[in-house]
Amino acid sequence: MRPQSLVDRFGAAGARFAGGDPELAVLTFGDVPAEYRAGREGALLLDATARGRVVVRGEERADFLHRILANDVRSLAPGAGNRNLLLDPKGKVVEMFELCVEDDAIVLEAEEGRGAALLSAVDMFLFAEKVELADASAGAAPLALCGPRAFEVVRELLGVEPPTEPGHWRESNGVRAVCAIVAGSRGWRVDAGVDGAAESFDRALAAGAAPGGLVAEDSLRVEAAAVRFGADVEGGVYPQEARLENCFSLTKGCYTGQEVVAKIDTYGGLNKRLVTVALDRDEPVARGTALLAPDDEGGTRRIGVVTSWAYSFELDRPVALAYVKRRNQAVGNAFTLDGEHGTATIVATPLRGDGEPVTGDFE
Repeated sequence: MRPQSLVDRFGAAGARFAGGDPELAVLTFGDVPAEYRAGREGALLLDATARGRVVVRGEERADFLHRILANDVRSLAPGAGNRNLLLDPKGKVVEMFELCVEDDAIVLEAEEGRGAALLSAVDMFLFAEKVELADASAGAAPLALCGPRAFEVVRELLGVEPPTEPGHWRESNGVRAVCAIVAGSRGWRVDAGVDGAAESFDRALAAGAAPGGLVAEDSLRVEAAAVRFGADVEGGVYPQEARLENCFSLTKGCYTGQEVVAKIDTYGGLNKRLVTVALDRDEPVARGTALLAPDDEGGTRRIGVVTSWAYSFELDRPVALAYVKRRNQAVGNAFTLDGEHGTATIVATPLRGDGEPVTGDFE
């Protein structure tokens, strides 16, 4: 939850909010190129206060979550964690989150605005197990950091070395730090609670971080081919299609959707895969815009669909993430944007070498 004290800090730093509404996303602090450079060369500080948090307690919490979630749970010690997924019985993604193991609880660090939805989705599997679920989103106010100097900033906030594996966490000086993928790179989310958020913002700036907004974040994220739930992953997507191989296990045994995920790994056959395309038009391309290719009858056929658009400072041109059908995923393949009078050309993924490595092979 974004507290008013943090809204005031954002305003003083020059934040521009979506629709001019301080309850909505921070788009920029006035200099998008500088914010982007901070994510590549320094430390970029981003608002993550809309993320959710679900706390799972009870003596059977680890066994329960291990049984339903796509990645390991039982082998994790307190302080450890991982990127994780809840899948439906058909093997498609229902929720994405980081799982963090504490001494007396397991915390699911939910995607933006997904605290209540994640709790409800997990609760559907809960029957007689000795497990208690709670939505703790209202008490959380995380900020996110990425960039080559982000480690130093987080260390300054904690007073100790921060964790370096996704889902691993540490708490010190009243600040909780969870290692996570931030804007497509290894980073951290730091949370001092609603009352401490403004102070954390001030301390991060004093330690050398630069505040940034969604525009720069999307540039970095799309260049790294890092998906966002609700934009690139939402209903009807297999984890391998979204290149989320690091978020599930092929060895932990049965879980919801496991049979389908394992079959895809063994036999392939994905109908589509996430790719990055470079665009020849400056105007933003709407999510859901179809990618078209000529058919054998002189018309066109739908080959893919755009999910996220951003400006790439690496290529100095607009780019997008898109799902493209199998046998059409080669670098250099070009498609027409439906109704947009432009061309989308597949480029090598990721666009920048300092992002998190991209998983999955094309078919």
